Amino acid sequence: MARTVKRAFKYRCYPTDAQAAELTRTFGCVRKVYNLALAARTEAWTQRQERINYNATSAMLTAWKKTGELAFLNDVSSVPLQQALRHLQVAFTNFFAKRARYPSFKTKKRSRKSAEYTTSAFRYRDGKLTLAKMAEPLHIVWSRPLPEGAQPSTVTVSQDAAGRWFVSLLCQEVIAAVAAPNAAVGIDAGLDNLLTLSTGEKISNPRHERRDRARLARAQRKLSRREQGSANRARARRRVARIHARIADRRRDHLHKLSTRLVRENQTIVIEDLAVRNMVKNRPLARAVSDAAWRQFRTMLEYKAEWYGREVIAVDRWFPSSKLCSACGAMAEQMPLHVRTWTCRCGTVHDRDVNAARNLLAAGLAVSACGAGVRPQRDSSRTRRPAVKQENPRATAGIPVL
Repeated sequence: MARTVKRAFKYRCYPTDAQAAELTRTFGCVRKVYNLALAARTEAWTQRQERINYNATSAMLTAWKKTGELAFLNDVSSVPLQQALRHLQVAFTNFFAKRARYPSFKTKKRSRKSAEYTTSAFRYRDGKLTLAKMAEPLHIVWSRPLPEGAQPSTVTVSQDAAGRWFVSLLCQEVIAAVAAPNAAVGIDAGLDNLLTLSTGEKISNPRHERRDRARLARAQRKLSRREQGSANRARARRRVARIHARIADRRRDHLHKLSTRLVRENQTIVIEDLAVRNMVKNRPLARAVSDAAWRQFRTMLEYKAEWYGREVIAVDRWFPSSKLCSACGAMAEQMPLHVRTWTCRCGTVHDRDVNAARNLLAAGLAVSACGAGVRPQRDSSRTRRPAVKQENPRATAGIPVL
């Protein structure tokens, strides 16, 4: 069955000097409006216990444009400014729903440089995109075609820390159903091997950051020696940003290919619900855990599974997947991390990671088939445990111990 989804297509673009100057002004105005609206909403709540919504901040924007101090806001398209207010409204909605922290102010150095245009602020015809306040279309490298007959509903222009320009077009796309065998796979994430599948296949960890670590360290040392505010420091900063961008691009490309393959080949995918935020607090492993990008991989799996009608099941992180014997169900009393193979009392010799993937698959299928739970009750003492993969004793009640 075909599905209609919203999908963003991101391309590299090369604006002219005039276009780059216009976009840079727009980025600055977007940041200014966002900060002004955030300050107004914060002041209204702290001083008068009053909640201000999007409509009120939109009226404020109109008033700001009429003042001499903020008259420069009239020099750029009004649509990205209104979109900034909508983004702030979404941020507050997420905060009040306890899905996110309180919105923070945007800074010139650290915040993402972007501007969002809706249909009233751009023209897309014959493969050419022209934004408001611009006389000529942007020069875009169309690395892949848009879906046939697609018309962008939103265009987002951004610039990364390395100075590269990108344009992202949000389109409606009809994704045809991809026939898949009634296959299911369990996935155990690791560092030596990025993923271990229940089929026994092991996918090696490319360690993208390690490949460029020496080069990155040299660039960072040069940056630290440059004088604050100098042109040489700005060039050194861009050099460091380009290395980071190269690492992130390679990692993202690898994860996209891997997640697409797994979603196309399997109807059900079972993964472990890892607390990556806690794991990166382990200093000896923080760099390797961040480079593995397990959270990014899970996000890709979930939205691609939704596109193709697949199912992704997350098993609780305290499920004893490494200790359980996938053959007889007995559980080993201890399983230190340095133990990579072990023998069960039933005589089965287990590879630690393959055995864990098979146990995750069995637990996930139980959830899918009969709604059985693999999420035990939490207790407050667990927050004091080290930030590594753990198994919960409560989840193992009734399982024989070796």
